[in-house]
Amino acid sequence: MKLTESVAKPFVKWVGGKTQLLEQLEALLPADFDEWRDVTYIEPFVGGGAMLFYMLRAHSNIQTAVINDINPDLTTCYKVVRDHPSELVEALQQIQTEYYALTSEDERKAFYMQRRDEFNTKSLDPLRNTTLFFFLNRTCFNGLFRVNKAGLFNVPFGRYDYPQICDAKTIYADSELLQKVKIYTGDYQQIFPFAEGKTLFYFDPPYRPLNNTSSFNDYTKEAFNDLAQIRLKEFCDTVAASGYHFMLSNSDCQDGFFDALYSPYIIERVWASRSVNANASKRGKLTEILVHNYKDVKQPHLF
Repeated sequence: MKLTESVAKPFVKWVGGKTQLLEQLEALLPADFDEWRDVTYIEPFVGGGAMLFYMLRAHSNIQTAVINDINPDLTTCYKVVRDHPSELVEALQQIQTEYYALTSEDERKAFYMQRRDEFNTKSLDPLRNTTLFFFLNRTCFNGLFRVNKAGLFNVPFGRYDYPQICDAKTIYADSELLQKVKIYTGDYQQIFPFAEGKTLFYFDPPYRPLNNTSSFNDYTKEAFNDLAQIRLKEFCDTVAASGYHFMLSNSDCQDGFFDALYSPYIIERVWASRSVNANASKRGKLTEILVHNYKDVKQPHLF
């Protein structure tokens, strides 16, 4: 399936999104994946959902999908897009009209800061919270989602004159696909009981920093350190021992951490682009690891 056949795609910008890697990830699915029946697809760290939306578009044998994220603002977005797309489109059109009517950068910045402060009250109903999440995602610096240790969104104003805040076609297309998706918030291990029969897990956790200065995993106030990476590997052991398949993405650290940690499994390298770095000279191509617990893949010689 060509990726352009549907408008269903991530509805938010998200650091570490997998859109650029979809062809490579498809090639590394189990070789007989398209022959599976009544598939359950599980993403314990859904993030922006590029892989989720791709898998739901490209593989009609997925009967149920289960997603989870520790970020409650993000999972609330998924629920509102799934259950209340019309109300969300109306609210986004309204805030977009208000923003476009502002004639100076100072006015737009003031409007942005007011909406950011409102979002950080953490006392909004799901529709308003999601409306502001979309607005901030489209108008903040570089489309980042970052919170401080108190869990408050702290990304500065992005200086965009007319960003697309309301993308109605994407919201309606995503809502249709999300009808078969169960959405959970919290620790990733809680969704293991949904695995049954032919199940594929795709893990896209916060990446381990390549060095002491390259970290960007401040999606939540909780840290994801090496102990958390080891705990995740132990969970992968549970998945594998239960007879299920998994794929896992992470950074390709040069210290051998992941090569040792995931030595019982197959480790591939895929090519990705680094786009979030304040230093433009440090952006560009780099490898990431892709771990899986099955031998045969769809296109083993693609890379």
